[in-house]
Amino acid sequence: MKKIFVAECKQEISSFNPLLGRYEDFAIKRGEQVLSYHRNVRSEMAGALKAFSADRNIEIVPGYSARGITSGGTLAHPAFLQITNEFLASVRSAWDMDGIYFSLHGALASESESDVEGYLLAETRKIVGKQIPIVISLDLHGVLTDRILENCDALTLFHTYPHVDFFETGERAARLLLRLLNGEIQPVTARVSIPALVRGDELITRTGIFGEAIRKAQAIERGKNGLSAGMFIGNPFTDVPDLCSNAVVVTDGDADLAASRAIELARDFWIVHDKLQSSLTSLKDSVRLATNATGRVVLTDAADATSSGASGDSNAILRALIEGGFQRKTLIPIVDLPAVKAAFQAGVGKTIKVTVGGGIDSTRFRPLPLEAQVVMLSDGRFQNESDGEEWNAGETAVLKSENFTLVVTSRAVSLYDRSLFLAHGQDPRLFDAVVVKSPHCQPQFFNEGAERVINVDAPGASSANLKSLGHRNCRRPIFPLDHNVEWSPEPRIFSRSRM
Repeated sequence: MKKIFVAECKQEISSFNPLLGRYEDFAIKRGEQVLSYHRNVRSEMAGALKAFSADRNIEIVPGYSARGITSGGTLAHPAFLQITNEFLASVRSAWDMDGIYFSLHGALASESESDVEGYLLAETRKIVGKQIPIVISLDLHGVLTDRILENCDALTLFHTYPHVDFFETGERAARLLLRLLNGEIQPVTARVSIPALVRGDELITRTGIFGEAIRKAQAIERGKNGLSAGMFIGNPFTDVPDLCSNAVVVTDGDADLAASRAIELARDFWIVHDKLQSSLTSLKDSVRLATNATGRVVLTDAADATSSGASGDSNAILRALIEGGFQRKTLIPIVDLPAVKAAFQAGVGKTIKVTVGGGIDSTRFRPLPLEAQVVMLSDGRFQNESDGEEWNAGETAVLKSENFTLVVTSRAVSLYDRSLFLAHGQDPRLFDAVVVKSPHCQPQFFNEGAERVINVDAPGASSANLKSLGHRNCRRPIFPLDHNVEWSPEPRIFSRSRM
């Protein structure tokens, strides 16, 4: 039997979140824990395990898993050292492996290392040598680097946004690795970098312009000699030197085909890159539109999207609604540990005077005083409705202040579906307005049935108003941070020798 080692390290960060990531912000699993966890969810690792398990000649060797509880700020150096040392120690312990699958993200950066995924792959190569094939899966919001491509044999990436193909992406990666182990393919990868940072509704693959590029990539992947293809649109909030968009094509031994197809994808993307931007509404106008609506309103606060690395403690929309005299029943998530502690100390049914928001990202927000009733208290642990993964918001309090219901968490948690609200007895459909701290969710979660969906131009560490963030490290010029950006495709080829 052939042994396949599996491991993962996943988190997306925002360089503009002032709170550094900690080791405690990751869910750590080892050995059999990795397998037992992923066999009950719809993750990339779960898809890979299914493909490997279907082959009777494969023995799965589980290693290490570090999954960010949610996205966050730049990883602190001590946390980087602990996670990477534990990850690599698990690689060393499985020295007789025949192949490797890693589930990675691509947008994890630390104080000391801007390319954590590339670092892990390069260090793994030092341990296992050149002969062991490595296949990885990545998020299309990953920041692709040459070091990543130099140290893996092939990769797959998401084909959907909002992401619904976690499982399928891991399954595709596993199938490539199995074909590599059987000597059926010789992967060659072409990368074409594009100086553009993009956000907005046109990136929704089901309905937007970007979906055309993804469908073309899927056709390339299914075509003759095609192995994998896709578009990296990067994470505009991970401000590192390699931040940009990329077209990537992996073929079976055909460098010219990989290069030509990657150029086609990149050129098509460049033609429409200026359309791949968000249309935002000012805070003042957002309050006016919400006030004039008679049906349900969704106020999208992508600037404080915890799944994109923001702090989650923005009270900008809440403050604007209060100051604008908004009287309709409103549901809002916010991170504020001291407010949660005060609620727990008082107990359910009690009225407390607290401040909410502005305790983490104090350069953008200031604490907002409120008097509120404690409606519910919980430990903040629940399964998300998207794929059944475990989420942990820390101790959580539901507070009601006049017409505003706040779900206040001790720590940031992903908000790309309704899970936090539903786990705490709050159905967004029963409110007149809901603040959604995620740029795009599946429509059925919030938008269906809403009279208005307003993309609010609020401050925050993941603002789609990219010029407001203050990038310092990404290569310039780059759209939309700079004007009159010129570009021509320059493919780079990666074909790893095992000699």
